[in-house]
Amino acid sequence: MERKIILEMKNIEKSFPGVKALKNVDFSVAEGEVHALMGENGAGKSTLIKVLTGVYGKDSGDIMFQGKSINPKSTLEAQEEGISTIYQELNLSPFQTVYENIYLGREIKNKYGSLDRKQMRAGAKELLSDMGLHIDVDVPLRKYSTAIQQMVAIARAVSTKAKLVIMDEPTSSLDTKEVRVLFDVINRLKSQGIAIIFISHRLDEVFEICGHVTILKDGELVGDYSIEDLDQMKLVSLMIGREAVTLERKKDKYTFRDVDELVKMEDIHFETKLNGIGISIKKGEVLGLAGLLGSGRTELANVLFGEIRPDKGNIYWLDKKVSLKNPQMAIKLGMGFCTEDRKVEGIFPEMTVKENMTVALLPQISKHGIISNKKEEELTQYYIDKLRIKTPSMDQLIGNLSGGNQQKVLLARWMCMNPDLIIMDEPTRGIDVGAKSEIEDLIQELSSNGISILMISSEIEELERNCDRVYVMREGKELADLIEDDINSDLIMSTIASAGKVSSKEGGK
Repeated sequence: MERKIILEMKNIEKSFPGVKALKNVDFSVAEGEVHALMGENGAGKSTLIKVLTGVYGKDSGDIMFQGKSINPKSTLEAQEEGISTIYQELNLSPFQTVYENIYLGREIKNKYGSLDRKQMRAGAKELLSDMGLHIDVDVPLRKYSTAIQQMVAIARAVSTKAKLVIMDEPTSSLDTKEVRVLFDVINRLKSQGIAIIFISHRLDEVFEICGHVTILKDGELVGDYSIEDLDQMKLVSLMIGREAVTLERKKDKYTFRDVDELVKMEDIHFETKLNGIGISIKKGEVLGLAGLLGSGRTELANVLFGEIRPDKGNIYWLDKKVSLKNPQMAIKLGMGFCTEDRKVEGIFPEMTVKENMTVALLPQISKHGIISNKKEEELTQYYIDKLRIKTPSMDQLIGNLSGGNQQKVLLARWMCMNPDLIIMDEPTRGIDVGAKSEIEDLIQELSSNGISILMISSEIEELERNCDRVYVMREGKELADLIEDDINSDLIMSTIASAGKVSSKEGGK
């Protein structure tokens, strides 16, 4: 069946100071097609989408949509043309209600010119119901989980009657059931002739839902392919420009039975999210937290780092009871925290790579309040080289780097503090397979140097590859403490699905 092209981008070029982000890129999408846009971090995917949607102005090239030339100057102009976008970092208003977010900028008014809230509520409920989500649309969005916020963003995009919907990592905050609901929504849009641009690093999802793939590398077009002509290894090889990286278990399994305990948390309670859970971490151990969204993994990490105060429970650091009232106290003890949402809670986008990397270290490289520029630059260059951070210079704004390179800068920020424990919440979220392998190698290097890692990941295979021990959580409780051969995908999955607690293997704690 012949493809009917709805979008054609020709010879698109875009530069930033010191970076040629897009080099003569062509990209076309057909009606009723789910089209994957793939590439490593820094390949130019996000830049191409932002040019299409008016966030960035292109330097040169042409955009044809539905048979006419367009040049949107804003996302609103793109939306008016029939192009709607769901970004990985949700562009919603957390303090407004769910229905207000869905109709934000497109509010329905009655004949008297006032907001028709009744109609908007009803419309929001219907949209969400069609997606299998039944929630109170009068509740402020911030009260709901990230997963529900993601589904609201999708409902908002669908409600614009768009002819092209762009989904940038739409499943990154969704659990398995919610992904199935999303894919049902995508298939309904597809059957209505709506085109979907699907950006994801989850290869299984790409092969399941997409019909075509366009691959970018270093701002250039690698090629456009039918999904039927590729397998996963071929796709990865095209993305990274070399033989595919195989992600395997990084080190021999070791139970840390005779190693000193660094930190212990016992009987931790917080609201309804943590219900008496306790964990322990040995020196140099990589401890994984597995569980579905809402299991309490991030809340437990936030308690340990002093971000939130538990309602009940004790924390011990090197066998000494501590009260962590804020993150500064945790940092002083020897902790670092690479947050899940690096855009909002991690980086300072308008500051340079150097400034982002050394911001926590300034007191140690200053004398009488004056920063030693030499020490700061030497340290920054050391970690740029060590972590292979792709940046034109240490003075580049970190907001101009790819997600994978931003994550490396955040890791470097804590590494230069010489911590005893680094908490990593979804450390490879939104990162391509090549950068993911590098991050995982770094985790093992830190562990071998005696630094403990608390690793939260929604990718069970990632926990299987990297962890010495895995706690499986559900509803703020521990279901299992797994070591050695018990750290495998099948057992972790079945434990998450089970209702009761699985006995820990002797010597695991």
